[in-house]
Amino acid sequence: MVEPVSFPARVAVACLLAGLVAGAGLLSVPAAADPGADPGSGEPDPARTVARADRILDGDAGATGDGRVDATLALRDVFVARPTMGFVASLWADVLLARPTDGRADPGGDGYTRPAVRRCSQRFCVHFVKRGADAPASTAWVRRTLRVLEEVWRLEVRELGYRRPPADGRRGGDRRFDVYLADLGSRGIFGYCTPERRVRGERFAASSYCVLDNDFARRQYGAGPRRSLRVTAAHEFFHAIQFGYDFREDPWLLESTATWVEERFADGADDNRRYLPYGTVRRPGIPLDRFSNLSYAHYGNWAFWEFLARRHGDDVVRAVWRRADTVGDAPDEYSVQALARVLQGRGGIRRALAAYAVANLDPARSYPEGAHWPAARVRRPADFDRGRPRARRSSRTVSVDHLAAQHLAYHPSGRGPARLRIAVDGPGRRSTVRVVVERTDGGSTVRTVRRDARGRGTVRVAFSAGAVDRVVVTLVNHSSRYQCGRRTGFACGGVPRDDDKGFRVDVEVLPG
Repeated sequence: MVEPVSFPARVAVACLLAGLVAGAGLLSVPAAADPGADPGSGEPDPARTVARADRILDGDAGATGDGRVDATLALRDVFVARPTMGFVASLWADVLLARPTDGRADPGGDGYTRPAVRRCSQRFCVHFVKRGADAPASTAWVRRTLRVLEEVWRLEVRELGYRRPPADGRRGGDRRFDVYLADLGSRGIFGYCTPERRVRGERFAASSYCVLDNDFARRQYGAGPRRSLRVTAAHEFFHAIQFGYDFREDPWLLESTATWVEERFADGADDNRRYLPYGTVRRPGIPLDRFSNLSYAHYGNWAFWEFLARRHGDDVVRAVWRRADTVGDAPDEYSVQALARVLQGRGGIRRALAAYAVANLDPARSYPEGAHWPAARVRRPADFDRGRPRARRSSRTVSVDHLAAQHLAYHPSGRGPARLRIAVDGPGRRSTVRVVVERTDGGSTVRTVRRDARGRGTVRVAFSAGAVDRVVVTLVNHSSRYQCGRRTGFACGGVPRDDDKGFRVDVEVLPG
């Protein structure tokens, strides 16, 4: 990094950068892929990446309501794009990536205006000021922060087995990991970590530091300070670990696994439940790998890792990160590629996605805390044709995107025994169809619709009103094919090759 920019210089750089951004392309330096951009947003150039991070740190952009602000990924995007920036943008990037102890070179009020002190434990040093808005309420809070951070280390490094974050040399005083306390709550930020320096000899591993709120006041966060501290420390320190594997990794993997770690460290807090309505538990039609600055789907998809961990153990998440790792001769696979490879010996991504979609129809039966989770949305089926006395029919065509699912439900009516004939005509490959018969006694049966090479198949299931509550047809598009490097919010920054695949579902009620 260059020397810290003085406050007057910071203002001058900000004004110039704003003019360049408004000038629509005056910064013509080629940009690195912007993993944080919304799909189709066309927002990859370095000046816009820097401007967006500055707005977030200044409290002018971010979450639209109840949730986190993506400060960590915004700063990660600045770090990734930094080598491709022109002179002005690079100056502003250095300002954004500065530590709070760099004083007024650090933006958004995080730069300390008073001398900082530090308190250290075995693996961490917490930096803070004793007076002013950034000062913690007491030294007891500093000690609590250190204790929580040490607990996080024991879980994430020692118990879960992840590699410790790369050391930063003697920046911050010594090789221990540095955490800074600052008043972030007024800007809607819980905390953030930023990659800072690339590890020598490695292209995509970096050391980092973190900033956490100085008191997590209930009036700002709506929860008890201790709970907010525990959740945030676990989440943000896991980002520091991730940056030692691959700081360029797909943003959905970065955020969904960091939110899953919260469940392992602060299970009783249940803060991550707030995101479930936005992810694939409640909204199965959203691709698993979707990241957007305008939604919380990437947070809500921590449930997918919980589903896999319940089936295969916590090590399945670490196995994915090992394949995404870039250090040494590691595979350096992108997120979905790594996931598919890990699941090859565990039934495959096809079965995993289908089973996950079915599990979310009834979370109370599928997850230990699922009674508190939302259930998957089920599409309203077309009405049956009642024109025939002994048979009723319905037809529906549904489109499903990659790594996503859709559910159609049918409810029996009438008297006497009946059966439901279900015929599906859909993509011949990279798709799965499951039929779930939910009985009135609370049990259920799951059938797979076996289809031919053209994607056609038929199955018959019980459909008697007294015994069956509903029959759900689950359509899964498990394609993981992309045109990579297109600066989208999907895996490998790519454009999915198999979105919007159509399934035609014809059902007929037959006498039993």
